[in-house]
Order: sequence, then structure tokens, then C-alpha cells
Amino acid sequence: MKNISTLLATAAMLTMANAQTLSLKGSDTLGAKLVPQLAEGFKAAGNNSVKFEIAAEGSTTAFPALANGTAQIGMSSRKVKDDERTFCRTKGVYLKEHQICFDMLCVIVNKNSPLTKLTKAQVAKIFTGQVKDWSEIGGAPGKISIYTRNTSSGTYKDWQKLAMGGRDYPSSSLKMAGNEQIAQEVAKNTGGIGYVGLAYSKTSGTKTLIIDEVEPVAKNAKQYAYARPCFLYAPDKPSAEAAAFMTYIESAAGQDIVRRVGFIPVKDL
Repeated sequence: MKNISTLLATAAMLTMANAQTLSLKGSDTLGAKLVPQLAEGFKAAGNNSVKFEIAAEGSTTAFPALANGTAQIGMSSRKVKDDERTFCRTKGVYLKEHQICFDMLCVIVNKNSPLTKLTKAQVAKIFTGQVKDWSEIGGAPGKISIYTRNTSSGTYKDWQKLAMGGRDYPSSSLKMAGNEQIAQEVAKNTGGIGYVGLAYSKTSGTKTLIIDEVEPVAKNAKQYAYARPCFLYAPDKPSAEAAAFMTYIESAAGQDIVRRVGFIPVKDL
């Protein structure tokens, strides 16, 4: 019995010694919920020797990490910028883009808000600070509290482009680290409004708003005003583990997880 225990312990130590670490950095939208579940699915599919390190601190952080080799895969809720691609190239890293899913940026308010819908024009006026009180757009009188992502977030920039015509956020807007934090703050504040990815739009205490008569649900992604693709980036010659993981994500099993978590598989559009 002692010999069997010794053999099992030795096997476990050898497995740990042979474990390969796969480091992913970047988007909170992808890294807080979707990628961890994809990683679990990947390991359950027979890749137990891979250990994942996932740092979800904003899309902007993906590209320096790829350039300096501290990440093998970068997670981004936006396309890489020309200067980011160039910087990676100066470090000998030639990026390859993998579009893995679509997301919808949902406008959320407190569950007790009387509002059920807004127009794109109203959304733009709110998030640029032109409208400051809910009574101006048919809500109950009260100050509008705007919750946004922080400046390292790809979602922060995407929202500026998709919803605000590239204009600046007001100085009074409150910057949050991630989707979950925005949802939590809106749930606590009857005057709150924010934007979150579709996978975070059912947070208790909040509700989503219809925009220009289109409900933010997966089947409406082509018509919804604030839909966007999401990406993984890796060197053009990725590690074996990185290549295997991205192949898994693009497989039917991986895309089933994408759908289950609340994102929209590429083939569904």
C-alpha cells in the first residue's frame, strides 16, 4: 500500500514538473468570465498539463505584455492599434489576430428606474454630460450618475466610438475596473447608468434598456447599435499550448462555451 502511495505521489510530481504555463493578459470583458471558463473546458478536454495565468486588467495591457514576452496570448475587446502592432514588431513579435466572438454593450440602469428605453441620441447626451438629470429624458427627477470603464479598457474606447461620437466623457463620470464593478454600482444607485458586456447584463438590481427599439439580446446583434467583435492576439508563431488553446476556442466545443457564458459565437451571425 505504501509503494502504491509513493508511485501516485511520484506521478503527481512528474505531472506538475511537466506542466506548461499559458499566460493571457488584457481585456476584463474576456478575461473575467469567458476565458477562465474556456480554460476549464480546454483542460477537461484532456489538456490537464496546462496551467493558466489570466490577468484581466484592460485591453491596453495586452500588447506591451505580448511585446515583452510576459503573455503568450493577448485578450482584447477592440482591434489592435497601428502603433501597438508596430511596437510589438520592434520587439520581434508579429501579431496574428483571432476573432473569437461578438459582444453587445448593454446600457444598464437601476432596477427601480422607470425608464425602459432610450434613443442613441439620448445615450450620447447622457454619456457626454449634456443631459445631467433624469427628468430631461422622461425619468424621475434626480442626478444622473455615470459609471464607465477605466482608460486602460478597450471597452472605454469602444463606447466612446460607438455611443459618443468620439467625444469625451464628463469629468463627473466614475471609472470602474470592470464590468462587474459597473453593474454593482448601478445596482446600488437609483440614479446610476453604465454599460456592460452582454454576459454581465443580468446582474441583480439592474435592468437593460432597449436602444432605438432594439432589445439587447443575442439574436438582435446585427441590428443592435453597440455590438462589437472581440479578439485574441498571439505571435504569428505561437507556443504549442497557445496554438492548441486557440484551436479549441474556435472549435464547436469552445464556441458552445462562448454561447453559454453570454457572448455570441462568430458563426451565429
